[in-house]
Amino acid sequence: MNKTELFVFIAYMVFMLGIGLYFFIKHKSGGEKDYFLGGRKMGPWVSALSAGASDMSAWVLMGLPADIYLFGVGKAWIAIGLAIGYALSWIFLAPRLRRYSIAAKDSITIPQFLTNRFLSPSRLLQIICALIFAVAYTIYAASSFKACGTLFNTVIGIDAKLAMLIAAVIIVGYTFMGGFSAVSWTDFFQGMLMLAALLAAPIFALGLINSGKAAEAGALPKDYWKLFTNWKDVLSGLGWGIGYFGMPHIIIRFMAIRSEKDVKKSRVIGISWNWLIVAFSVIAGLVGRRLLGEIDDSATVFIQMVRKIFPALISGVLLSAILAASMSTADSQLLASSSAFASDVYKPVIRKGKAGDREMLWAGRILVFVIAVIALLIAIDPDSETIMGLVSNAWGVFGAAFSPVILLAIFWRRFNIAGAIAGILTGAVTDILWLAFLGDTGIYEIIPGAILGLIAAVAATLLTKAPSGDVTDLFDEVVSKKEM
Repeated sequence: MNKTELFVFIAYMVFMLGIGLYFFIKHKSGGEKDYFLGGRKMGPWVSALSAGASDMSAWVLMGLPADIYLFGVGKAWIAIGLAIGYALSWIFLAPRLRRYSIAAKDSITIPQFLTNRFLSPSRLLQIICALIFAVAYTIYAASSFKACGTLFNTVIGIDAKLAMLIAAVIIVGYTFMGGFSAVSWTDFFQGMLMLAALLAAPIFALGLINSGKAAEAGALPKDYWKLFTNWKDVLSGLGWGIGYFGMPHIIIRFMAIRSEKDVKKSRVIGISWNWLIVAFSVIAGLVGRRLLGEIDDSATVFIQMVRKIFPALISGVLLSAILAASMSTADSQLLASSSAFASDVYKPVIRKGKAGDREMLWAGRILVFVIAVIALLIAIDPDSETIMGLVSNAWGVFGAAFSPVILLAIFWRRFNIAGAIAGILTGAVTDILWLAFLGDTGIYEIIPGAILGLIAAVAATLLTKAPSGDVTDLFDEVVSKKEM
């Protein structure tokens, strides 16, 4: 156990809890909108880095570098797909989603927005969304807890299951107390730390390599340096970009930005951050292979590289980036899933709209705790998927179920609620069935899921009654509005 690195980790976690406590005190008398959306007061820097950090979980420091380390440049198509999808979501989706969510009865969750977009009195769509959120986000959060376990076990030597429990307590603590504001501000600091770590480690590693201090590289896999290996890798990698249009914990940040003018600033910051992160994640895997040679666990390539290069104090800070990546994604997932259940099921269905602000705050907090416990149980199961596998599964379900529907809701005037329900259900079911029965085809399940979800949404819309005049008037109002 390195005591210096342990001290840095403890200091970092105390700092995160401090942010949660600050916003708990600040918003103690706040309501549902404050807890779940920060009162729509997020500035451009916090919004941009929070959106990015909530997306880039520990897989960007462990999972992706591990794939690049093992298989080579051909796995970089995941990074390319993510970079393209993220940029397009900020350019085309962010401004209109923010505007539309306000016009649609000031919606504070994605299920609320989709229901209010069609001015529907039915809660069926909200319930379907909340159920998918609960399942997918629990799996997603499990990947973050698992990464924390690997980090603490590798660096400090404590039991991985105990490490997962400690990380879960910290994450639930500041999310429970501070809600969206605490999550966004912790994500801001964590996004800065992740970028610093991914820039520093490969650059300094190259210096060591050039000075002749690299290990024996060993035999590289065939076509290690080829970008175009096979069409399935290219298609599946680019398919990751589809997910950005339907990833609730990311696009909820678009709804929380102060103004559309700030959206433009956030767009530049967010896209720049994202492109640097995915590019240096790929570089870390390649440089790690050259610096370290053959290692037993490819998931630790970034950890081993940092510890080989830097003294304990600096390595502790840089390795905290993995903790940051895990926390910044897990907190957003816990809050998004709890907000969906509290605001879209508990309040309108169970409490029939009678729940007050204080009750909703505590309903959301209790749900954060419940979902975290289930995610922790999945993470500690020795038979559960790898970090990258868990992320891939959750990302696929969200992208297939929600990306086509969100885009149609934002840009298609004729779209109706029947189409939205059909698209979400078809996309989710197709994704799950493809993973279960056709996963060995080598094609990422998000692609057939999103395609069939889109077809189902369009077909159901055209085969059912057109939306009412009030719904199309709302669409026209949003389209014609100037910056807010």
